[in-house]
Amino acid sequence: MTSYSYRTDPAVPDFPDDHAVIVFDGYCVMCSGFMRFVLREDRKNHFRFLPAQSPLGEALYVHFGLKAGDYDSVLLIENGGVRVKWDASLSVFEGLGWPWKIACVGRILPKFVANPLYDFIARNRFKMFGRRDVCMIPTKDEQERFL
Repeated sequence: MTSYSYRTDPAVPDFPDDHAVIVFDGYCVMCSGFMRFVLREDRKNHFRFLPAQSPLGEALYVHFGLKAGDYDSVLLIENGGVRVKWDASLSVFEGLGWPWKIACVGRILPKFVANPLYDFIARNRFKMFGRRDVCMIPTKDEQERFL
């Protein structure tokens, strides 16, 4: 897929992409907890956040070839490109800077190990961590960081 391909997709609403955007499952307790962590640790305001359950989130999942309504992968959209799954998660840590970018040591895992591990956790995330009754709602102070 070419850089910024979503800009020419009529199914994807326009959105500000001047910051990296993390698209996440807003009903997943683990995913929402990770977003709260990123919000707290992202002192440079590098990231914006988007629940996958929003119309834009859904359109981006479909645009990037993921199954509609099945939000088992975090998306990181940055500089017009997309990262998914393990790669997206590690790139978020990298974007937070030190000391969190040390997590990028996880890149030493070969994809044939990392992706099945990610998929296992993603498939079982509700059993292991729980599911919210409503999508994560940002606080008033956080709202400007959400699309």
